Amino acid sequence: MEYLPAKHLLHRSRDTRWFGTDHTMNIYRGCCHGCLYCDSRSACYQNPDFDTVKAKADALRILRDDLARKVRPAFIATGAMSDPYNPFEASLQLTRHALELIDAYQCGAAIATKSDLIVRDGDILDSIARHSPVICKLTITTTDDALAARLEPGAPSPSRRLAALRELADRGLFAGVLLMPVLPFLEDTEENVLEVVERAAEAGASFVYPALGVTMREGQREYFLQGLEDAFPGQELRARYLRRYGDRYWCASPRARRLWEVFSRRCGQLGMRYRMEQIVSAATRDYGDRQLSFFLTENTEKERDR
Repeated sequence: MEYLPAKHLLHRSRDTRWFGTDHTMNIYRGCCHGCLYCDSRSACYQNPDFDTVKAKADALRILRDDLARKVRPAFIATGAMSDPYNPFEASLQLTRHALELIDAYQCGAAIATKSDLIVRDGDILDSIARHSPVICKLTITTTDDALAARLEPGAPSPSRRLAALRELADRGLFAGVLLMPVLPFLEDTEENVLEVVERAAEAGASFVYPALGVTMREGQREYFLQGLEDAFPGQELRARYLRRYGDRYWCASPRARRLWEVFSRRCGQLGMRYRMEQIVSAATRDYGDRQLSFFLTENTEKERDR
């Protein structure tokens, strides 16, 4: 494991619209899940060696010092730039010990991951949830393990993630699914979207939050398009993407409007939360004056594309 210098682990968020969190934390840099579509490969993040996982040196001391400086408890997101439960975490336990510090300083945690290793830390998440919000977000873009193996070759299967979701929900933790990205021409069918919603509901999910399309930008676009060519030979996916989207950043599914209709209808039938304001309200409402101020515009950029 290579270690990188860091001055701080906690960084204040520009706003609280993304799951209500007000700080971000990344103990690791890079990821070995190999997901073809990962936006964190983009050149703007300046990490050309993205497939190699590296850890922040002296991360736990730095995090402790960052937490000690906080005037009020933070609601901390992790998993945006690198998966906090990469395979090395099983032995290094940096994420686990970071959660212990978050608990000790009476802060909340929102975790995004593709790994079922998150269930290992259920005991600490239980402890945090006694005083602060906890949101567990498992990314599931398809329930088809074979398709996922081509799109996310190094990640645990969707079946394992759904089993982890079941375990977290059975503990009483606020856990759900990030249905994103939904890849045009591969995953953007009514059957796929509804199957994810149905399986999430069966696993006890508190929410499903979607993005009915994918992002592409410099540094990530070429990796993604070449990956599609290699994983799906003969389907001319590169040409289809370039014809429709060119160098656009947000690439909404051509079926986004219809998918949103069937998705939102089924979520309503199941009593499943799927709008951000619903999710944040439910996750934070039991914490009294710790409930975060949450401002959400009527339509986000992605919602306008649906």
